[in-house]
Amino acid sequence: MKVVQIHNRTRSTMPGGENRVVDQEYTALTEQGHEVIRFERDSDDIERLPALKKAMVPAKVIWSHEAHRDLSATLRRHNPDVVHVHNTFPLLSSAVLYACRDAKTPLVATIHNYKLACASGDFFRNGSVCRDCETRFPLPALLHGCYRGSRVATAPAALAISVHRPAWTSLVSAYVFISAMQRDLLRSLRLPKERVFVKHNLIPRREMRPVPREPAVLYAGRLEEVKGVRVLMAAWDQYRQLSPVPGLRLIVAGSGPLEREVTQWASSRPSVELLGQVSAERCAELMSRARAALIPSIWAEPFGLVVVEAMAMGAPPIAAAHGSFVELITPDVDGVLVPPGDPAALARIIAEVDEHPEKYETYGRQARDSYEERFNPDKSLKQLLEIYRYAIAHPA
Repeated sequence: MKVVQIHNRTRSTMPGGENRVVDQEYTALTEQGHEVIRFERDSDDIERLPALKKAMVPAKVIWSHEAHRDLSATLRRHNPDVVHVHNTFPLLSSAVLYACRDAKTPLVATIHNYKLACASGDFFRNGSVCRDCETRFPLPALLHGCYRGSRVATAPAALAISVHRPAWTSLVSAYVFISAMQRDLLRSLRLPKERVFVKHNLIPRREMRPVPREPAVLYAGRLEEVKGVRVLMAAWDQYRQLSPVPGLRLIVAGSGPLEREVTQWASSRPSVELLGQVSAERCAELMSRARAALIPSIWAEPFGLVVVEAMAMGAPPIAAAHGSFVELITPDVDGVLVPPGDPAALARIIAEVDEHPEKYETYGRQARDSYEERFNPDKSLKQLLEIYRYAIAHPA
């Protein structure tokens, strides 16, 4: 099969899961002999643009003439069987949908976040869940400056949602949601049900060497509010107070807006080890040694890459009981769910990891089994190819 894969790569200073998912699907497809042509833009390039072109970036969020022109040329040159679009923000825009329509090429879209209904893409504002813009023009997003805390930055994102929503609901042959929860939260889009699929992100196997678990728990992710980093810090302090002789270390791998705050907090706590941003390979190694992975997000994550990656390495996830996490984790079998935004509850579970390591060893083995049974990458790739075939057989 010949596939054009469309993706606007997110900034390297704010690494997220989308880039990894796109790369992992590319590798899985090409390893099976499929031809994948990558059509990409990189948000890192924005900083290198001349001043005038940089000033034009907000307009590209609404419509990128260059993306439409260049993708049209790519489709003419390669004549693919199907196009798979991932992220279009901010340099590609919804113009890519119209290029596929004009070329009469079936289009599959993976919906990685909530950007079709929310300017910030996370249904989250001022520390809590917000769905004010879900079914109407995103005026509340403009009033609150939901994207980057700026009304000016929010305006093009909000306008793009409003102008191109009909295209997203009519020009796509197959929609791929990364969890059933995410699909259900976006029912207000009223997408054609027969074109909607749920496929968890493809998480490849990694070599897992038999190494002993260390007395440590791991946080791996962006250092930002929505990820529950402040909940994590409060919970760790409470755990240290709860346990007479606390025996665990907290390893933090990641970077982000709260890095300075986290660094200052950790500087007076010898039990906390900050590693900064690490490679996927290094992260997998850390997971293979940790007794558990902590995922205290306070927003309803559409998926949870860290959850499944930890499972794959035999580290049971301890996650907030909302969003996709309740779909991915079977409590007290392959992980633990705790009330969202509750440092005391998280602290109690960390103390349990400390006091009952054998229990979490069992959870870890069962987490590895769950990964093989429920998130098997071979099955995920097979499902993706079936979605491609559906899109080819039922073009929008």
